[in-house]
Amino acid sequence: MTKGFNPPLIEVRNPRSGAVDYRFMPTDLDTLAQIAADARAAQPAWLARGVDGRAAVLARWVTKIEAAAPDLVAAVTADTGRHAESLREVGNVEKWVTRWSQIARSALASELSPTGNPDVMSVADYSPYPLVGVISPWNFPLSLSLMDAIPALLAGCAVIIKPSEVTPRFIEPLMATIAAVPELASVLHYVRGAGELGAALVEQVDMVCFTGSTTTGRKVAVRAAERFIPCFTELGGKDPAIVLQGADLDRATTAIVTGATLATGQQCYSIERIYVHRSLHDEFVELLAKKAQSLKLALPEPQDGRIGPLTFAPQAEIIERHFSDAAAKGAVIHTGGRIETHGGGMWCAPTVLSKVDHSMAVMTEESFGPLMPVMAFDDTAEAVRLANDSPYGLSGAVFGPEEDALAVARQLDLGGISINDAGLAPFFIGDATAAEKTAFKASGLGGSRLGAESIKRFVRRKALLVNRSTQPSAWWFDV
Repeated sequence: MTKGFNPPLIEVRNPRSGAVDYRFMPTDLDTLAQIAADARAAQPAWLARGVDGRAAVLARWVTKIEAAAPDLVAAVTADTGRHAESLREVGNVEKWVTRWSQIARSALASELSPTGNPDVMSVADYSPYPLVGVISPWNFPLSLSLMDAIPALLAGCAVIIKPSEVTPRFIEPLMATIAAVPELASVLHYVRGAGELGAALVEQVDMVCFTGSTTTGRKVAVRAAERFIPCFTELGGKDPAIVLQGADLDRATTAIVTGATLATGQQCYSIERIYVHRSLHDEFVELLAKKAQSLKLALPEPQDGRIGPLTFAPQAEIIERHFSDAAAKGAVIHTGGRIETHGGGMWCAPTVLSKVDHSMAVMTEESFGPLMPVMAFDDTAEAVRLANDSPYGLSGAVFGPEEDALAVARQLDLGGISINDAGLAPFFIGDATAAEKTAFKASGLGGSRLGAESIKRFVRRKALLVNRSTQPSAWWFDV
């Protein structure tokens, strides 16, 4: 793209009807450059407010979010086709502002402390990256646009967010809440456009946070490295669940069917492959299929069922390919197993498969749908080997007696592992009491979104060393 490029109007498909019912004019490069310049100019005053001052501004913003909640929920529901998850997305804002404000007050405190030299004191000081760019995906459009922006703002950064062009309806009502808090509006900006705009944003910022596909994340990381700016990425996943001997099958099947189908399986931390001890396999598959069949499509209204439509239409082609490949290689489909069309939208009922193996795409490639392929194993060493046989390492789950499950979890190349549950980590975003985690392998780079130190992703660290002695230091020249 060149300076002055005027991108065309972008049309947006409704995931429930299949119709194009929303259009927007994307941000051009000149406007992006001006927004970046304005945000940089406003950032020093934002930093000068201190943590308490910034937290107070964000708390005022939360009241605007609460007042606009019906409009925001409606917009996110229109974006994704899902209702229950949309309520959670809007509710996350208050939770994250509260949690990250508490973390910021303690983690960013600058205190004098002694060193190994009795004459020298140390002060940890922090300098925020002035301008952070956030590029977020379509699957949780509001939440994932703010998951990194909120702690960055509390750390003292200005932020520009480029959400996915697939789910942009929420941006307008959210920008109205930001505009109602002028101090925030000067340092928090949304821009709208496709991949070209995201690439251009990387050129304007001092740090970039990217959530999305591994393919695009590699490109972002390469360009950030060329610019010598830090890059935090959380990318694709193919999360495994392991069910050991002694596991509570009723609990395991409920947790897994939820973890695999929540948000129609369109989340990076969905359970996408399941390994069950051979002695439990048949009973597990029967119970899992029964529970999967009980989850109804959200028709005719978003509130009428658990399983929403496929938000991003091209994902249906990937899921259909996984079905066809698995069936051709001998997999048995117990429930679901096809893409359905209702009212123009594309839907996939929860699908349980057995007799699968790692020759099948459904066990090795990210499906991003409500698919639950189940494979038997004979011992824990085999289960660990199968679970680790993936280019991804985002998260996973282990079910069984706690001591046994922890022993297996410690051998897995995964960042966030739920024990006797599934998908726990996202519920602890901004929680200071949770352990930190990072992504493994091709699932991402950079620091943690969990834990008391996680906000320090957004600051450069200074060591201020104060020598209180009145005597010459031992390493000085004798002059």
